[in-house]
Amino acid sequence: MTLGVTLSSTVRQLPIDDTVRLAREARDAGLHSAWFGQTFAYDSPSLAAIVGREVPGLQVGTSAIPVFGRHPLLVSSQAQTAQAATGGRYHLGLALGTRHLTETGFGLPYERPIRLLREFLTALRPLLETGEADFHGELLTATTPYSAAVPGARPTVPVLVAAMGPQALRVSGELADGVLPFLAGPRALAEHVVPAVTAAAEAAGRPAPRIVALVPGVVTADVEGVRERAAEAHALYERIPSYQRVIELSGAARAADLAVIGDEEAVAAEVRRYREAGATEVVFTSTDLGGEEDRSRTWKLLGELSRQEESG
Repeated sequence: MTLGVTLSSTVRQLPIDDTVRLAREARDAGLHSAWFGQTFAYDSPSLAAIVGREVPGLQVGTSAIPVFGRHPLLVSSQAQTAQAATGGRYHLGLALGTRHLTETGFGLPYERPIRLLREFLTALRPLLETGEADFHGELLTATTPYSAAVPGARPTVPVLVAAMGPQALRVSGELADGVLPFLAGPRALAEHVVPAVTAAAEAAGRPAPRIVALVPGVVTADVEGVRERAAEAHALYERIPSYQRVIELSGAARAADLAVIGDEEAVAAEVRRYREAGATEVVFTSTDLGGEEDRSRTWKLLGELSRQEESG
């Protein structure tokens, strides 16, 4: 199991130079990867490409780009460019997005999301592998009158999906390299996410999928204060059906109940629980909820755990 962090601030947009500085700090702390969310601000593959090129040795990824409002040809170009720029250290995360953001932001109907995900992945895989596509689906078309391959974009960009529901997990197991569940606690991972995506991958003859668990977490002495801030920061997920379901399957009442908050011993124990539940990678999010001192303390612990994993 490897450990990483998200570099998207919970409370504000960071300038690019500050993001690069934090990425260096993450690498120097011993962390394996840095991930970037996709909102309506920064273009996450571009930001990952900049950071990955400026910070050698650090894996970089996006978590995650909604498939609504995008096209496989354009996402392939972005991902391959980031892969070439970073020397093969880029990881592409995709998501279904939400009805509210899709219909409000793009003016698109949020219809047949699972079908769109299947078609998107089906068209995207050959583009990333060969630079060619000739896909004609119900919801999208992707063809290449000339090559879409990017020089130096090797190995093939791995594709992960922020999937947690049964249908999305099935499609991801069949067509992607793994999943990026968020707010799926150890119980939900072990009993629902890992078995479903693994079975789908096995049935499709694909390798065992990566399980990259995104977990809100902070090492802090102010447990109650940070948990209150976590409750505020993550309340919106409690209104989204897919997250409502996974929170319940995790045995929690609120999203903040799944935040890993405490001292080094308590947080390390929770990281081990995710590993035992089947996570191949754990990525901590919202590590800035307790301020800079707690963020540094959190990254230090995660770096130490990462080195232990590598040596063990």
